[in-house]
Amino acid sequence: MLQVHFIRENKQVVLDGLVKRNFANAETIVEQVLTADENRRKTQVLLDDTLAESNKLSKEIGTFFKTGEVQKATLLKEKTGQLKELSKELNERLTIFSEELQNVLYQIPNIPHTSVKPGTSEEDNEEIFQEGTIPVLPENALPHWELAKKHDIIDFELGTKITGAGFPIYKGKGARLQRALINYFLDKNTQAGYTEIQVPHLVNEASGIGTGQLPDKEGQMYYIGEDDLYLIPTGEVPITNIFRGNLVQESDFPITYTGYTPCFRREAGSYGAHVRGLNRLHQFDKVEIVRVEHPNNSYQALDGMVEHIKGILRDLKLPYRILRLCGGDTGFTAALTFDFEVFSTAQNRWLEISSASNCETFQANRLKLRFKNSDGKSELAHTLNGSSLALPRVLAAILENYQTEDGIQIPEALIPYCGFDRI
Repeated sequence: MLQVHFIRENKQVVLDGLVKRNFANAETIVEQVLTADENRRKTQVLLDDTLAESNKLSKEIGTFFKTGEVQKATLLKEKTGQLKELSKELNERLTIFSEELQNVLYQIPNIPHTSVKPGTSEEDNEEIFQEGTIPVLPENALPHWELAKKHDIIDFELGTKITGAGFPIYKGKGARLQRALINYFLDKNTQAGYTEIQVPHLVNEASGIGTGQLPDKEGQMYYIGEDDLYLIPTGEVPITNIFRGNLVQESDFPITYTGYTPCFRREAGSYGAHVRGLNRLHQFDKVEIVRVEHPNNSYQALDGMVEHIKGILRDLKLPYRILRLCGGDTGFTAALTFDFEVFSTAQNRWLEISSASNCETFQANRLKLRFKNSDGKSELAHTLNGSSLALPRVLAAILENYQTEDGIQIPEALIPYCGFDRI
């Protein structure tokens, strides 16, 4: 959530950022914020003045009673009664204006970093890096969903029977390869200094609001009404919410966590050939990395996250590219996002397998996540998150790019984790 004083003091910067995002009615919503803020501040001043006047009169009443001037004291008591009624009314108005301001602020996305280019969709994203050799596959090469059926390692139809489309069942060496990838990603992350944790897979509304999934993506999350809980769409949500309401020490930076979780996304409206097989699921596994950083170091930390993910993909020997997302494709909470995509040779298309984002103070403001700076003043921290990595499309790329006429080879880095070198 943007800070109100930032919007007030940098109105044009905010408007330019929202235009870069193609945010509808940018001027209207910014004016709503400024109006609600002005009403709130004016009401607060009136309330403070009223309370100060009431306190002053109360002291005078006490003095009059002591000196025996009962009539004067009685008159002032009537006036303080009126002031109390006014204070109550102002308090109610202040609550209304504060809630109105909060609700409008929740609708405004983060302001893109200066390096983010304008754009309307993924077609306008910038490719900034590409590495790896795209393999030449045999003429009878198959997409991963056919390979999975051929080798009986993933059963999409059985998952549909049990739950519905988008909930596959991994079998035999498919399940072991899935587990190998999770362990491999976690080991790579912990070796890089991230602390491994296990977190809940259900979160409350406050956690969804804290990281920006609510109210923006409410329709994309699975909701358990009886308990008022949400299934997590990403491990970023519970991990980052560990710090909700915290005042951390400057000496604590950097704070780095990694965790494996299943992720649940409704993906409403997703259909077509581009979502076949593992390309888009309602339940999938992901290993997440989260950082809480000093504002001065957060972009250096983001570069480090990008290099770390590069190293994993190099080890897996998968051809990949990195995109800097344009304003129209950048997520609601992010100021800058780099997407990683692997090339699926059998599908002849790029598949997104990771995002690394700096949210700057946007999530920290919602979370009330602060630290004491060197001057002893409280300041908002910066939060970052990234996939390291999401499994379905990595698995799809391995199956497709490593297929041979004799089966599917296992990337060398994964063999110690799998216990086999071929499917």
